[in-house]
Amino acid sequence: MVFSSIGDFTARLADAGSVFAGNLSGVFLAPGSQFSILSIASALVIAALFLIIKRRRPVRLKVLIRALFPKRILLGETTRADITLMAFNTLAAGMLFGWAMLSYHVVGGAVTSGLERVFGALTPASIPQGACVAIMTVALYLAYEFAYWFYHYLSHRIPFLWAFHRVHHTAEALSPLTNFRVHPIDSLVFGNAVALVTGVVGGALVWIFGRPVNPFVLNGTNLILVGFMFCLVHLQHSHIWIAFRGPLGKIILSPAHHQLHHSENPEHFGRNFGSCLSVWDWMFGTLLLPTARPQKLVFGAARAYEKPHSLKESLITPFADSILGVDMGVPQPA
Repeated sequence: MVFSSIGDFTARLADAGSVFAGNLSGVFLAPGSQFSILSIASALVIAALFLIIKRRRPVRLKVLIRALFPKRILLGETTRADITLMAFNTLAAGMLFGWAMLSYHVVGGAVTSGLERVFGALTPASIPQGACVAIMTVALYLAYEFAYWFYHYLSHRIPFLWAFHRVHHTAEALSPLTNFRVHPIDSLVFGNAVALVTGVVGGALVWIFGRPVNPFVLNGTNLILVGFMFCLVHLQHSHIWIAFRGPLGKIILSPAHHQLHHSENPEHFGRNFGSCLSVWDWMFGTLLLPTARPQKLVFGAARAYEKPHSLKESLITPFADSILGVDMGVPQPA
């Protein structure tokens, strides 16, 4: 890119800064964002209450803060790398890959049109609009969860996908910032998988209902998913061992479920691929229920790159590994 003057360079720099600030604002301030300050605060309150109840006696504020924010995580190299990738993904990923993303609305519209051409348009169903919206909301949430599970399963089975998804698993400590520790290609493929599955389900339901129906959303995010964001999503990447067992553990994926997924113990490989629900893991035989007591787990060390927290290893090396067919040690269940 050639700049005609210092003023032109400054203007472009200001534009980039505005894009970054706008993206950052959307990420942290929009209530429906997965990383909204409100949802993070809600998860923090839940974690604090869990620790207080678990202790079964009064807890001093200083002790509680240390338990919630251990220095080994706050000041660790993993967290610094997570913050760097957060900045990159917030600014660059959308600018670089936005054009390559499928749209739920485009896929859904194509599915509805295709069904109408093959089977004809249906007479609008007599179901009340509110009921249609509720059905659409639940169906699209389940479709999202299935797309998440299926893509996540494939990313641990197919070497090309694992080359990019492995970046997420190089984290040696888990915190909500670990959600940002993803390669843009991983996000790109995942986003298209979700758009394809939810678009097919949504388009089919619109055809069945015989009229346009939109789900309940908050800032474009399914309302059921927002509820999970405020309760569990941030705690899945954390050091807080909250374990759901029994029938509940076969339906909802607790933080301990996902911590087992990140474990370097071969006994835990290939388990717990779900987002918020463990139903698909249960149905397809990849569910591993956590123990009631916390387990000592090691994250990220056994298959890490030489310098797993560097920007080069996180962003450039996966391309080389996938193109050259480097043996990346796809984790296989024990």
